Amino acid sequence: MGAPRGGQGPCLVRLVVLLLAFQRGALAGASHGYEHNYNLTRWRGRGSAQSCNLFQGSWVPDDSYPLYDSSSCPFLEPEFDCQKYGRPDKLYLKYRWKPDSCDLPKFNGADFLWRFKGKKIMFVGDSISLNQWQSLNCMLHAAVPNAKTDFIRRNSVSSLRFEDYGVSVMYYRTTFLVDIVSERIGRVLKLDSIEGGSAWLGVDVLIFNTWHWWLHRGNSQPWDYLQEGTAVYKDMDRLTAFSKGLSTWGRWVDANVDPSTTKVFFQGISPTHYNGRDWGDARASCNRQTEPVSGSTYPAGSLPEDAVVKKVLSTISKPVYLLDVTLLSQLRKDGHPSAYSGDHSGMDCSHWCVAGVPDTWNELLYAALVL
Repeated sequence: MGAPRGGQGPCLVRLVVLLLAFQRGALAGASHGYEHNYNLTRWRGRGSAQSCNLFQGSWVPDDSYPLYDSSSCPFLEPEFDCQKYGRPDKLYLKYRWKPDSCDLPKFNGADFLWRFKGKKIMFVGDSISLNQWQSLNCMLHAAVPNAKTDFIRRNSVSSLRFEDYGVSVMYYRTTFLVDIVSERIGRVLKLDSIEGGSAWLGVDVLIFNTWHWWLHRGNSQPWDYLQEGTAVYKDMDRLTAFSKGLSTWGRWVDANVDPSTTKVFFQGISPTHYNGRDWGDARASCNRQTEPVSGSTYPAGSLPEDAVVKKVLSTISKPVYLLDVTLLSQLRKDGHPSAYSGDHSGMDCSHWCVAGVPDTWNELLYAALVL
């Protein structure tokens, strides 16, 4: 084959080189966003002299939302499919998170898939991680609805693979990150053991989460004893146990993650809305809530478990980015399935409707990866 007519060959080569350099620069910029660990919540927008905290802001009405129709997502589980299971209102779908000093970049699912072509992305944690994983699946599917996919749903590791891009978006279920082992005395929660982490190796983007199960008691508590070293406990202060377990995970990150090949996120604490006193209505729960808390502060204030997360993350030497979704989620008392869940009996003020709040978590994840 000859060179293109009109001398376009060298120009075309230069254009390709420039585009590749721009893409490499964008990805490198994302890597730089992980320096200084948990407290790097600020980015400098293009042409802006000020940095912006993406996690401080308020919810604003936006008729362009939701980002997709949940009924068109074939991967959505009944637990989060509020519209399918009878939720009568739709106003909760019409809000966009607006940081105080900037705008979130618009989520671009096709761009996401191209950037991570041939890569593996894994959510690691409890059903809140499942919530975010399902949301991202729906967001990506909406962007490329005709793409060939392979969906595998299992109790341990589930995955959605976009075959045209070679991108696998996975979910690894673990309620505590650290191990639970069946022994002669019963089920033992090992606060200083994380053997399950071998399944996380070789993944390009890891998004971790744990908290909700640390509070479970009685029949819903999945362990009988806690152990640290040779010491065995029938129980201990749950925040203390959480801190010990999370510190073990932090040591695992330092010992096993290569920042040049793997980016690590911690999802942050997802709040519940069972007690209306938290937002000034003593008789309320999330049931029949249709609007967010107005403004950019939450009446009940910060959560002690959130402070534990930030303290532990500050001790990790490898880069870890905190998706600090706590405040923005606290403001969304209207975002839960409540009575409109296909798989959750009673009132669910813990998980989130999809479409809904987890889409914003994924918009923030996208921003952290591409800016």
